[in-house]
Amino acid sequence: MKIGEHIPDNLIAGDFPRVTEWIEIPSGSLKRGTVLTEAGAVMASGGTPFAVLAEDANASSGAVQAPVYLTGEFARRHMILANGAELAAVDVARLRSLSIFAKNSIKAV
Repeated sequence: MKIGEHIPDNLIAGDFPRVTEWIEIPSGSLKRGTVLTEAGAVMASGGTPFAVLAEDANASSGAVQAPVYLTGEFARRHMILANGAELAAVDVARLRSLSIFAKNSIKAV
């Protein structure tokens, strides 16, 4: 992916303003939509969220800077947690307190 290139993936689920910032991803190969902690690690269920990864990030060979969404509305089924966990009610409440809204989306038929 090139910087500025957009490939639709249905992560964005509404018009709530998205605020972006760059953070350091210390390690791993992460996909757009991954819910991150403030340290740039993938959030586990029940963890403390900070942001949603805005673009794929490959830190396999060392730390990289990556854009994240600090606010916005996102499709719950496209948000990624550690070890394939799903968002629990406590996670959704914590995200909502940050103005990150996990919305249920309807699959196209």
